[in-house]
Amino acid sequence: MSQVKQLLLMYKDGRARKEIARSLRISKNTVKTYLAKLQSLSFDIDDLLALEDPVLEAKFHAGNPAYKDNERYESLKTGLDFYKRELNKTGVTRKLLWEEYRLANANGYSYTQFCFHMSQQEIASRRSMVMDHKPGEKLFIDFAGKKMSYVDKITGEIVQCPVFVACLPYSDYCFAMAVKSQSIEEFLFALKCCLDFLGGVPQIIVPDNLKAAVIKASNYEPDINRAMEDFCNHYQTAVIPTRVRKPKDKALVENQVKLVYTRVFAKLRNITFMGLEEMNRAILEQVVCHNQTRMQIKPYCREEKFLSDEKPLLLPLPGEPYQIKYYRQYKVMANNHILLYPDKHYYSVPYQYIGQQARVIFTRTLVRIFVRGQLVSVHQRDFTPGKYTTVKEHLCSFHNHYLNRSPEYYRQKAKEKSELLFCLVDRLFRGGRPPEQNYRSCDGLFNLHKKTDPVIFDRACEIALECGYSSYRHLLSTVENLRKRPLVAVNEDPRPLPSHDNIRGKDYYSQTVINF
Repeated sequence: MSQVKQLLLMYKDGRARKEIARSLRISKNTVKTYLAKLQSLSFDIDDLLALEDPVLEAKFHAGNPAYKDNERYESLKTGLDFYKRELNKTGVTRKLLWEEYRLANANGYSYTQFCFHMSQQEIASRRSMVMDHKPGEKLFIDFAGKKMSYVDKITGEIVQCPVFVACLPYSDYCFAMAVKSQSIEEFLFALKCCLDFLGGVPQIIVPDNLKAAVIKASNYEPDINRAMEDFCNHYQTAVIPTRVRKPKDKALVENQVKLVYTRVFAKLRNITFMGLEEMNRAILEQVVCHNQTRMQIKPYCREEKFLSDEKPLLLPLPGEPYQIKYYRQYKVMANNHILLYPDKHYYSVPYQYIGQQARVIFTRTLVRIFVRGQLVSVHQRDFTPGKYTTVKEHLCSFHNHYLNRSPEYYRQKAKEKSELLFCLVDRLFRGGRPPEQNYRSCDGLFNLHKKTDPVIFDRACEIALECGYSSYRHLLSTVENLRKRPLVAVNEDPRPLPSHDNIRGKDYYSQTVINF
């Protein structure tokens, strides 16, 4: 029971003022003041005793508010929002605003009361709402404002690393790790490690408006980074960034950053790390300890709450690990290749797409090339600059012929056309010249075979084999000579020469040693 209610009860029972003061251990003047206040109130004492203690005390301690003068207060209240906006401008102070206020209101408040009402307005505008989070629904992510460091083993340089922090708002389960930078690659790598640590995927990922996740910030429809969209599509989740300059949208991870400062940064402050992996192992140990620490108000730790209520509701992780995708637009060159500029490497495209625009989507391991929305080529990514990765099926017939050239290739092709031509080509490659010097001669022989009557061509090959030559020029001369003779003469056996003692014959000219 409040002291005021006890005083009223004793007064109602007819107790004297001195007795009341002695019983309640207050002065006689205080009792006198309360009783005088009772006489000024228009309430009956029984009605006052029926009121709740806070309401009853408010009747006797109404205070002396500055806005008791309704006219002055109403005049100031209408301009408080304007003064608050003006205070955000460069060089504007409360003193300046008060001076302007007094110029417009000669009987206005003093500077002290003016500042008091502005402070009350500011405090009232800091309203906050308690959010009810569902298990497994959201994952809040952010980067800590301060960095951790390690020493490079080779250069001895101290490398500063930003720290990625994430938490599930339902259980307040935390994850943290250091990364090299806040680039897209490092950000998505940290997010992937976070989901692996959780063992599942939440329905929504809530990042800040950092460039690695958001291209153009907006309170209504922000433009999400393409790499972030690919990441969310791979994990079958959604991304909803916070509003611009509204850290309360992810207040729990903001508070988690403060806890990481105390339970991770502070505990590791005196340790010198010799690498990023070593530092992340130490961070993970402290994070696990933090998640297993019993909370002050709740009768459980974060890990217990996460394992019992939240982890079973997370979406399963995909079977394949995520790889960041890069997008480029290139024109297919005349040699039916595109140049991937980041690697300075060439990749083949089917020759029928020469001169067309190709959309290239590549990861760390694969390069996929699309033309007019169709996948036309897939290659393993090669980081060797200046090199060509070519699929033979992408080349035209002439280019394939050029790449397939070899002695065996020409022998096989000649055998398909004619047995005599095969013997001629085989002799050509066994002549002792480098194979590359015979390729064009073989092309000439094949071209001559294509344009010449088979009977004439076979007869020319027989003559070439008998005479021991195999060059294109000799065969062409033989074919031209045979064309000038009648076709019947080609098929007939030559007429025998008359016997004569002075004729040496073919055997004489084929011998290596002349016997006179």
